[in-house]
Amino acid sequence: MNSNANPAFARYIGIDYSGAATPKSSLQGLRVYQADRAALPAEVVPPPSPRTYWTRRGIAEWLVDRLAEDQPTLVGIDHGFSFPLAYFEAHHLPFDWPAFLADFQRHWPTDDDIYVDFVRYGNAGNGAARMGSTRWRRLTETRAGAAKSVFHFDVQGSVAKSTHAGLPWLLYLRRHLGDRIHCWPFDGWQVPAGRSMVAEVYPARWKRLFPPDGRTPDQHDAWSVAAWLRQADLDGRLQDALAPALTPPQRAMADIEGWILGVD
Repeated sequence: MNSNANPAFARYIGIDYSGAATPKSSLQGLRVYQADRAALPAEVVPPPSPRTYWTRRGIAEWLVDRLAEDQPTLVGIDHGFSFPLAYFEAHHLPFDWPAFLADFQRHWPTDDDIYVDFVRYGNAGNGAARMGSTRWRRLTETRAGAAKSVFHFDVQGSVAKSTHAGLPWLLYLRRHLGDRIHCWPFDGWQVPAGRSMVAEVYPARWKRLFPPDGRTPDQHDAWSVAAWLRQADLDGRLQDALAPALTPPQRAMADIEGWILGVD
């Protein structure tokens, strides 16, 4: 473990994500926790409104406001950030992540006021032109062991719906924040000093490291992400996590498919 006298970030945000209902739906499964160098994570509740819980749109708008501030922030979000190379090849897409996000949103406009299933079953968008197979897995999912395919819908532990709901909001963040955010690893494996970073995380890897202390499973997932990000930045493990042991061909693959932070 490296010692790290100079942490790279000032704030740490863990988000447990949900692909249920619509982007304007208040969802109990959407949870946000924030920590800083001095304090353990605390839950962030949505702005006052008739809605009790966060919405996907609300989280995206809140993140734009936070990441526009002059305070380098590390954000971990619990859904896939890209698709396997087989998807790019099957649909004859360039190996280009920003172009992938835009193409996906055109076919799966799940940032509109619709359910993911509306696109899956042909009632909105053009999902039929951009479908995937449960047999396709990213290298990082294989390395992680238990991580499900981003196309494996309707099973316990699935991230397919949250991924298909969340990808257009990554495009939203990039369009609103530009180079104020670093989407790891697509914008590079190392993060420029002072830049905020957004990364894909898999809470199941970390949640057992911390006692739940009365939190619900969704709360504990988000809390554990923020806690691990903070701890890893303070003790130096984060720098190791940003440089997983990959061969050059594997790294080239991960440049397109993405990587789950903390998987080696």
